Amino acid sequence: MNIKGHPPKGFMPLQDRFLDPMEGQYTAVKMPTPPRDHIVWSLLTFLYCNPCCLGLAAVIYSIKARDRKMVGDLEGAQRHGSTAHSLNACATALLIVMVIALIIIICFYTI
Repeated sequence: MNIKGHPPKGFMPLQDRFLDPMEGQYTAVKMPTPPRDHIVWSLLTFLYCNPCCLGLAAVIYSIKARDRKMVGDLEGAQRHGSTAHSLNACATALLIVMVIALIIIICFYTI
Protein backbone atom coordinates (compact mmCIF):
# COMPACT_ATOMS: atom_id res chain seq x y z
CA MET A 1 0.00 0.00 0.00
CA ASN A 2 1.24 3.47 -0.87
CA ILE A 3 0.61 5.72 2.10
CA LYS A 4 3.13 8.53 1.67
CA GLY A 5 2.75 9.02 -2.09
CA HIS A 6 5.91 7.12 -2.98
CA PRO A 7 5.81 4.47 -5.69
CA PRO A 8 5.80 0.87 -4.52
CA LYS A 9 9.01 -1.14 -4.49
CA GLY A 10 10.02 -2.54 -7.85
CA PHE A 11 8.07 0.15 -9.76
CA MET A 12 9.90 1.61 -12.74
CA PRO A 13 8.56 4.54 -14.70
CA LEU A 14 8.06 4.11 -18.44
CA GLN A 15 11.03 5.03 -20.51
CA ASP A 16 10.96 7.00 -23.77
CA ARG A 17 12.56 4.28 -25.82
CA PHE A 18 9.36 3.58 -27.77
CA LEU A 19 8.74 7.21 -28.68
CA ASP A 20 9.78 8.50 -32.06
CA PRO A 21 12.78 10.82 -31.69
CA MET A 22 11.45 12.92 -34.62
CA GLU A 23 8.08 13.47 -32.97
CA GLY A 24 7.07 17.11 -33.02
CA GLN A 25 9.30 17.88 -35.99
CA TYR A 26 8.08 18.20 -39.55
CA THR A 27 9.46 18.75 -42.98
CA ALA A 28 7.82 21.22 -45.34
CA VAL A 29 7.87 20.26 -48.98
CA LYS A 30 7.13 23.06 -51.42
CA MET A 31 5.08 21.71 -54.28
CA PRO A 32 5.36 23.56 -57.59
CA THR A 33 2.28 25.60 -58.38
CA PRO A 34 0.48 24.34 -61.46
CA PRO A 35 0.54 26.72 -64.40
CA ARG A 36 -2.59 28.73 -65.09
CA ASP A 37 -4.59 28.04 -68.23
CA HIS A 38 -6.77 31.24 -68.24
CA ILE A 39 -9.79 29.32 -69.54
CA VAL A 40 -12.41 31.64 -68.01
CA TRP A 41 -10.77 34.78 -69.39
CA SER A 42 -10.44 33.09 -72.78
CA LEU A 43 -14.12 32.14 -72.85
CA LEU A 44 -15.17 35.67 -71.88
CA THR A 45 -12.86 37.11 -74.53
CA PHE A 46 -14.31 34.71 -77.10
CA LEU A 47 -17.92 35.52 -76.22
CA TYR A 48 -17.78 39.26 -75.61
CA CYS A 49 -14.78 40.76 -77.38
CA ASN A 50 -13.45 38.75 -80.24
CA PRO A 51 -11.52 41.18 -82.45
CA CYS A 52 -9.60 39.44 -85.22
CA CYS A 53 -10.59 36.03 -83.76
CA LEU A 54 -8.08 36.45 -80.94
CA GLY A 55 -10.65 35.08 -78.49
CA LEU A 56 -10.95 31.83 -80.45
CA ALA A 57 -7.17 31.43 -80.55
CA ALA A 58 -7.01 32.12 -76.80
CA VAL A 59 -9.63 29.43 -76.11
CA ILE A 60 -7.68 26.92 -78.20
CA TYR A 61 -4.43 27.64 -76.35
CA SER A 62 -6.20 27.52 -73.00
CA ILE A 63 -7.58 24.08 -73.79
CA LYS A 64 -4.12 22.95 -74.92
CA ALA A 65 -2.66 24.26 -71.65
CA ARG A 66 -5.27 22.38 -69.62
CA ASP A 67 -4.57 19.17 -71.58
CA ARG A 68 -0.82 19.52 -71.05
CA LYS A 69 -1.39 20.09 -67.33
CA MET A 70 -3.52 16.94 -67.04
CA VAL A 71 -0.85 14.87 -68.82
CA GLY A 72 1.85 16.22 -66.49
CA ASP A 73 3.79 18.33 -68.98
CA LEU A 74 4.07 21.47 -66.84
CA GLU A 75 6.51 23.19 -69.19
CA GLY A 76 4.16 22.77 -72.17
CA ALA A 77 1.22 23.88 -70.05
CA GLN A 78 3.14 26.99 -69.00
CA ARG A 79 4.00 27.79 -72.62
CA HIS A 80 0.41 27.39 -73.88
CA GLY A 81 -0.99 29.25 -70.86
CA SER A 82 1.39 32.13 -71.49
CA THR A 83 0.30 32.30 -75.13
CA ALA A 84 -3.37 32.28 -74.08
CA HIS A 85 -2.64 35.08 -71.60
CA SER A 86 -0.96 37.17 -74.30
CA LEU A 87 -3.82 36.64 -76.75
CA ASN A 88 -6.38 37.55 -74.10
CA ALA A 89 -4.45 40.69 -73.16
CA CYS A 90 -4.21 41.76 -76.82
CA ALA A 91 -7.92 41.12 -77.41
CA THR A 92 -8.88 43.06 -74.28
CA ALA A 93 -6.60 45.97 -75.19
CA LEU A 94 -8.01 46.06 -78.74
CA LEU A 95 -11.54 46.09 -77.36
CA ILE A 96 -10.74 48.98 -75.02
CA VAL A 97 -9.15 50.97 -77.85
CA MET A 98 -12.15 50.30 -80.10
CA VAL A 99 -14.63 51.34 -77.41
CA ILE A 100 -12.71 54.55 -76.67
CA ALA A 101 -12.47 55.32 -80.39
CA LEU A 102 -16.21 54.69 -80.79
CA ILE A 103 -17.02 57.01 -77.88
CA ILE A 104 -14.79 59.74 -79.33
CA ILE A 105 -16.35 59.37 -82.78
CA ILE A 106 -19.88 59.51 -81.37
CA CYS A 107 -19.03 62.57 -79.26
CA PHE A 108 -17.55 64.49 -82.22
CA TYR A 109 -20.32 63.65 -84.69
CA THR A 110 -23.19 64.45 -82.36
CA ILE A 111 -21.96 67.99 -81.69
